[in-house]
Amino acid sequence: MANPSLLILPGDGIGPEVMAEVRKVIGWLGEKRGLNFDVSEDLVGGAAYDVHGVPLADSTMAKAQAVDAVLLGAVGGPKYDKLDFSVKPERGLLRLRKEMDLYSNLRPAQCFDALADFSSLKKDVVAGLDIMIVRELTSGVYFGEPRGIFTEGNERVGINTQRYTESEIARVARSAFELARRRSNRVCSMEKANVMESGILWREVVQEIHDKEYPDVELSHMYADNGAMQLVRWPKQFDVIVTDNLFGDVLSDCAAMLTGSLGMLPSASLGAPMANGRPKALYEPVHGSAPDIAGQGKANPIACILSFAMALRYSFDQGAEADRLEKAVEKVLADGVRTADLMQKDGGTPVTTSQMGDAIVAALEASL
Repeated sequence: MANPSLLILPGDGIGPEVMAEVRKVIGWLGEKRGLNFDVSEDLVGGAAYDVHGVPLADSTMAKAQAVDAVLLGAVGGPKYDKLDFSVKPERGLLRLRKEMDLYSNLRPAQCFDALADFSSLKKDVVAGLDIMIVRELTSGVYFGEPRGIFTEGNERVGINTQRYTESEIARVARSAFELARRRSNRVCSMEKANVMESGILWREVVQEIHDKEYPDVELSHMYADNGAMQLVRWPKQFDVIVTDNLFGDVLSDCAAMLTGSLGMLPSASLGAPMANGRPKALYEPVHGSAPDIAGQGKANPIACILSFAMALRYSFDQGAEADRLEKAVEKVLADGVRTADLMQKDGGTPVTTSQMGDAIVAALEASL
């Protein structure tokens, strides 16, 4: 049987640095666990523009379509701020999402006990937090037509259209229900059915999919504004939250800060199943390219490493190894190992990006 295939796109800024630490984990899995990957690497974002004049070459797009999963570092930087919008580094990431049709964006918010004091909320509110926000990623108000800035009479008007089809809602709902079955079997769907027709349709379709296909999963509905309040009041009441593109954008950023550091947060963007039954998938840390610390060994590689853990779980059917990797990260943090972003509130042992990766590999080794 062929090894699973993985395309690595380090990108810009701290992307290559954090991806180098993922490479260490991949190497350890092959050497010590017999889990080998066919790994290829290519350019995206500003790095691709520097070589090809575009933020994602057609040949790279073709590779992304052919592999089992894509792991991306980060894109962008001030060097590229004055480029035309059509070739800005971020357009490479957006092309990947669009052409791979990655409609289900998984944003976990997990607070490790060792970092509970880093949240702006009280420790008892966030300690042990483990929720997942499933955001619809390829439709809604960011893509609906008509859109633009127009002149009406003597003034300008900005228009964006919130638009969803039943099938677009149904497929992301199924993604959330399937995910819930792997977790605590609870889904909360969030929209604004009280004031938006798209919200009414959203609620109706999610309920229909639940009743027909997932009656074993507990389903609740909540208005998104109340959901935002509940996330900061008592986030542990939730397990899986499913919502549209706009509300998912806002709510996932809100949930991200419950954990204390963007350097800790992974994500997955999943699409339709391929011939092997696994979804097309792109995994990436939530943090950006952080050009102010690039090349200085200050970057936290944990978000990228945890993104690879998500790939192990959702693309490669290696849930046990994903658990092992996540527990290794937890152990390292509990031991007080800290990159620069985690040195703000408790002492700990300061380490570089590379040293954090080494510590996680050492914890993996100790787990055997």
